[in-house]
Amino acid sequence: MGTKKMGRPTDNPKNVSVKFKADDETFEKLKECSEEMKVSRAEVIRQGIHKMHDDLKK
Repeated sequence: MGTKKMGRPTDNPKNVSVKFKADDETFEKLKECSEEMKVSRAEVIRQGIHKMHDDLKK
């Protein structure tokens, strides 16, 4: 067995994987946001969750 490669060190590891189903319209909006903001689709989803959570506190 070989040694496992070490990734970049981080203070906030992403060790939970989430999978969900989306309709075509939602996926297209996700892709558009990702391309416009020049971030990954996962980052768009993370930012959206944080925004929604912050709105709950208002």
